[in-house]
Amino acid sequence: MDLPKSPYLASVVSEYGKNSYNTPLVQCTGHMCPIRVHWHVKLNYKEYWRVKVTITNFNYRMNYTQWNLVVQHPNFDNLTQIFSFNYKSLTPYASINDTAMLWGVKFYNDLLMQAGPLGNVQSELLFKKDISTFSFEKGWAFPRRIYFNGDNCVMPPPDAYPYLPNDTSPPHFSLLTLTLTLLLSLAFFYAYP
Repeated sequence: MDLPKSPYLASVVSEYGKNSYNTPLVQCTGHMCPIRVHWHVKLNYKEYWRVKVTITNFNYRMNYTQWNLVVQHPNFDNLTQIFSFNYKSLTPYASINDTAMLWGVKFYNDLLMQAGPLGNVQSELLFKKDISTFSFEKGWAFPRRIYFNGDNCVMPPPDAYPYLPNDTSPPHFSLLTLTLTLLLSLAFFYAYP
């Protein structure tokens, strides 16, 4: 059985020959891509915010050994801590630190297994908020560009990202709720003297 041995996505999704073993066997998804990178804004603290990154392999015929992920985001200059991935800052524009290379920790998660229960790796990133640039508006919290093993991943346009609140809204109490609470308290008070 001749399986693709290249770590690049193009080797899996490129045109296939007459041999059915060369065709990718990708788990049925809406995007039909053998890899999904999920960037989840997990928590929003007062001075920090936390992201969970999950890389999922949907290909039943290929493992990715020594994988790497390059992410471009404007807040990488404020990265405080990263858990269970290795990290290297890439500065393609000299003074602007908005690009990072992430890869697995050897013997822990450097092997992205084929599709199935073990077909994902994940980590969390903790960023410090820079008040002058931080915002959850218009997709700012999501990456601008992602590359997996050197291949450019397709990203949705910024207006397709969900709008996230910059802070929590104060709780609203209705007049009806306050009135019912007061009446129930009085009834309880008079019922049990």
